[in-house]
Amino acid sequence: MNLEEIQSIVEEVVSRCRGKDGRNEAHTGILVEASARHVHLTQQAVETLFGPGINLSPKRMLSQPGEFLAEQRVRLVTSKGTIDSVAVLGPARGAVQCELSMTDCRALGLSAPVNLSGDLTGAGNVVIVGPSGVLEAKSSVIVARAHIHLTPAAAAEQGVSDGQHVRVRVESARPVCFADVVIRVKDSFEPAMHLDFDEANACLCGKDTKAYILR
Repeated sequence: MNLEEIQSIVEEVVSRCRGKDGRNEAHTGILVEASARHVHLTQQAVETLFGPGINLSPKRMLSQPGEFLAEQRVRLVTSKGTIDSVAVLGPARGAVQCELSMTDCRALGLSAPVNLSGDLTGAGNVVIVGPSGVLEAKSSVIVARAHIHLTPAAAAEQGVSDGQHVRVRVESARPVCFADVVIRVKDSFEPAMHLDFDEANACLCGKDTKAYILR
């Protein structure tokens, strides 16, 4: 068998494994979830906003193990605007972080960077108001970068690694390809792609929408 014959066989195998749009159909689709505006609070911030000795009360568990939507809600305030009834996610974290869409930021007159959760470099300022107090949350506002949570096994199946930036096609009523999506790998993760509401609305994301990493 010569080199041309080998190349022809390889190309045929690859074409059968990929969709017309370059999607690798041998890989499992990843559930897409829309992440609404929310805040993460430290325990000190929880007590400032809701009262001494108060802990966040779980209302509903989220897809990522150990994380939950709390019963408590807050108001976000700037000199340009207000957003009421903003979700609080638990458990308490080591830093206060507000994750908003770019549309939210414009409504509040804020300039915020597109960062991964946990990266507050260049983050914007906002005032958080609770029923028992007010918190000036400096360097807390970001627009969350689109990312995919995977276990090590799922990452190996997809052929990607932690921190890798990939292109992703979201299969929905309005299919959209996203570039610069970050892979996050951890044993405790549940496989899911997270988009903010601006991104989710752009592709008409539904509850069963799947994403495919492009090659």
